Amino acid sequence: MNMKLFTITFVGILGIIHSGFSCTGITLRAKDNSIVVARTVDWSRTEMNSMYVIAPRGHTQTSLTPSGKMDGLEFTSVYGYVGIAVESPDFVIDGTNEAGLSAGLFYFPDYGKYPRYSETRKDKSIADFELVAWMLSRFSTIEQIESAIQNITVTNIDPTASTVHWRITDATGRQVILEFVDGAAHFYDSKVGAISNSPGYPWHVTNLNNYINLRPGTLDPKKVGDLTLHSFGSDSGMLGLPGDFTPPSRFIRAALLSNYSIPQKTGYESAMKAFHILNNLDVPLGVEFDAGRATNNMPSATQWTIATDLGNKVIYYHTMYNRTIRSIDMKDIDFANVRYQYGPLDTAKVQTIIPIKVK
Repeated sequence: MNMKLFTITFVGILGIIHSGFSCTGITLRAKDNSIVVARTVDWSRTEMNSMYVIAPRGHTQTSLTPSGKMDGLEFTSVYGYVGIAVESPDFVIDGTNEAGLSAGLFYFPDYGKYPRYSETRKDKSIADFELVAWMLSRFSTIEQIESAIQNITVTNIDPTASTVHWRITDATGRQVILEFVDGAAHFYDSKVGAISNSPGYPWHVTNLNNYINLRPGTLDPKKVGDLTLHSFGSDSGMLGLPGDFTPPSRFIRAALLSNYSIPQKTGYESAMKAFHILNNLDVPLGVEFDAGRATNNMPSATQWTIATDLGNKVIYYHTMYNRTIRSIDMKDIDFANVRYQYGPLDTAKVQTIIPIKVK
């Protein structure tokens, strides 16, 4: 695609997803200490052009800037990585590199503010939608990113578009949330392994105190006067868990459901568990529009879900069209020699169904 036309098109998309893009992330630790980072990607306005990306060591990328040109920060991969991108292979939304560093982008409207962009620093400037690729290609630890981020300027292609924030996890198990507030980078240690959208991460952690009454299990009978009250069914300890799709409510569900889930033996089992937990965070398409005002009829607003076993370096995903889980085993990739490549998440947009033969 012509780069100028592409930039105009993508800037338009950024404006649309300012109010229609939402995601939720969880983190699980297996009994063998494998770490799994998983998340949904939700966008209700239109179907995204989503793709997997394989980037070898030595791959060079130059960032777009608000000028609409690819004249920003140029960076070359020290580490190969695998990611999932939207609209352009440069715009990696979530991925993992061969050193075991994982990074993912989540929308963060109204509460973030990037540093002021200056043409004089364009060679040190990078678009927010390209920061995941920069982190995966250049670093192996969060500590390295914390240092390097001070030397670049993060911006967005369209200054009127929303800001984003990031979840970053390295091979040691450390996880942080990166947010730009009032032009400065803030790294928050992840307390509960969950992330959604606005407000800022510290607010979400504080808001958990409003749900201190929630716990797993079933409540015991309780006497009220001469009456004995009983739970209508099991799981009454979670009565009051918010079920709507606002970012605060999704954060609460993500934090409690993942932290109260039964620890699995291995990273593989934890990744499969993560898909089940994230089913509770799927966004049905109809709820994001007034009745009769939906702009499309996609299968779901949750367009794809990914779970990554960092210890074994295997990426699993399914999509709204096909919930059959597919995998990319990074151990099978020779990042020194593999060619840079990308392809669609679905080779065919149809659900795989296996018929049962009855004799």
